[in-house]
Amino acid sequence: MAEGGADMATKYQLLADRLREDLTRNSGQAGYKLPTEQELSRQYHLSRQTVRHALSLLEKEGLIRRRQGSGSYATGRLPGEAPRQIAVVTSFLDDYIFPAILHDASDVFSRQGYSTAVYATDNQVSAEREILLRLLEEPVSGLLVEGSKTALPTPNADLYQRLLQTDTPIVFLHGAYAGLDQVPCVADDNYGGGYQLARHLVRKGHREIAGIFKSDDIQGPQRYHGAVSALRDAGLAIRDGRFAWYDTEDRRRLLEGKDRRLLTDFLQKRLEGATAVICYNDEIAYHLIQVLLETGRRVPEEVAVVSFDNSYLSQLGPVPITSLSHRSRMGRVAAEQMIGLLRREAVRSKSLEWELVTRNSG
Repeated sequence: MAEGGADMATKYQLLADRLREDLTRNSGQAGYKLPTEQELSRQYHLSRQTVRHALSLLEKEGLIRRRQGSGSYATGRLPGEAPRQIAVVTSFLDDYIFPAILHDASDVFSRQGYSTAVYATDNQVSAEREILLRLLEEPVSGLLVEGSKTALPTPNADLYQRLLQTDTPIVFLHGAYAGLDQVPCVADDNYGGGYQLARHLVRKGHREIAGIFKSDDIQGPQRYHGAVSALRDAGLAIRDGRFAWYDTEDRRRLLEGKDRRLLTDFLQKRLEGATAVICYNDEIAYHLIQVLLETGRRVPEEVAVVSFDNSYLSQLGPVPITSLSHRSRMGRVAAEQMIGLLRREAVRSKSLEWELVTRNSG
């Protein structure tokens, strides 16, 4: 294949055909390294520009991944094969812990030759249903999904069953729906985390402990269960009036509408006599501390605050928050579970442990 004769468009297409044949001979093995641009240029007597055009074409087709300073590598997809794509569905995309989850999952999938299609439900059952219907019409290789309002029965179980019937692998994030126990789930040990936070406060001398938890996601009841179990085991009273619940709509009003009634009501109706609060996550803890300080309550001298997730919010406010940190990166673990399913391996649900990071708040 010499540089003379055909125009550059034909030449780079011919080279791309040769490289596709090479990928096929190697069974599209993910990680297989192609010859360098210089080697291809010398081997086929083509200019570097022509070689780059050919490699760009293969990259657009999803057959190779190019790494600057390293070379071009096969993604694992064979020429003519249907696109290898994993759908990742989470409640939100660009705030709190979700960017890290999406980044880690996409990185694992990319290394195995899969692209990622990302969707957000805003924790709305109706949005979840629309996404599932779309995935039934436009099939993907697998579905990594955080269900919507997982503490409640889902009307979308029928669509999950239909996806399973099409042999689409599914892995749940954070919590699984009742009735879909056959689907593996990667979640935090929420009961254990609640128990750990309550025990931490008890060991610090607190005897009157309050809490605020999310009601419509399964993590909330699980974390509450762990916390009150620790209080029970310590011989302390469990006062129902000390515990408050909020849902996705309350969260939206707090974050978007700056409506703090959820927290001001909590201070007025739940916190009297309490010296510590266990929060569902850093998000609610961050805003609670702001309200406490604005109303003249000192943290932690008068009220200690602890929470879950060890997110950026735990160190952003005026009082750094004592928070449970994820020992394992959930996005990576869940993506690895998905790859296992795609390889027809036996995959079980995983519960991820926490590690307490103590800071000023409690």
